Amino acid sequence: MDSHVHFWDPGRLSYPWLAEAPAIHRAFTPDDFAHAVPEPVGAVFVEAGRADHQAADEVAWVRRAALTRPWLLGAVAHAPLEDRARAEPLIRAYAEDPFVVGVRRNIQDEPDGFTSGADFRAGMAALADAGLPFDACVRARQLPELAELAESCPRNVIVLDHLGKPSAAAPDPAWRDAVHRLAGAGNVVCKLSGLATETPPGTDPRLLVALLREALEAFGPDRCLYGGDWPVMTLATEYGTWLDLVRTALDGYADEAAEAVLRTNTLRTYGLDRASGPPATGTREEQG
Repeated sequence: MDSHVHFWDPGRLSYPWLAEAPAIHRAFTPDDFAHAVPEPVGAVFVEAGRADHQAADEVAWVRRAALTRPWLLGAVAHAPLEDRARAEPLIRAYAEDPFVVGVRRNIQDEPDGFTSGADFRAGMAALADAGLPFDACVRARQLPELAELAESCPRNVIVLDHLGKPSAAAPDPAWRDAVHRLAGAGNVVCKLSGLATETPPGTDPRLLVALLREALEAFGPDRCLYGGDWPVMTLATEYGTWLDLVRTALDGYADEAAEAVLRTNTLRTYGLDRASGPPATGTREEQG
């Protein structure tokens, strides 16, 4: 179960950031993903940086694709949480759409203090009321700010994308300290995703495994989710290679723990499998 997959099609929607990524400046569709993975997987789509005003269009496109692809289980949609007038109507619509299982506002390039504004905090409250997890894409320097957000918003489920984007080639004690602080907030879970593209080519894979194990130690296997970050990951590695690295990091854990990381935690966090128990940090109903 892959908690973090992107699709985009520049022929349908606008993706301003792709101008700076020529190697992946083309369409990547659900069918492309199905052919790229070495074994069948379920997947959660995560918003892919289309133009802000196209957030609802992006969800509609992926929802249509899911009608004939039962492995595509839900979408983490975009909402501009810092703009209450635009965010709140979107969140209300998402709350009524069973295909939308979370919201992401990519803040990795925003200035320090971005999440402390009144409108952003109102957006977080709206997400909590709607029972929608918040995916946080941040850089390592922003982890203390994210920890403060998590501590200030205990009703929210916060999903840390890509371990906060550390570099395995230059381990930073400050990243470790911040990850353990985040783990201390019981409302945060962590995606084991995205490290390969943050690390220089040729980096010893054992360094990537060490970071994965650090996250597993901090959060525990019951609060970590496998994520592929396809197709961004193709800039640095292959899907099967990354999956094998995560499995290597899980060596020594019980089979039940590996199953949780690789499958059930994603289902629970996003409320996709009520029968398997509550989401990792609370059900949608409990959060609201």
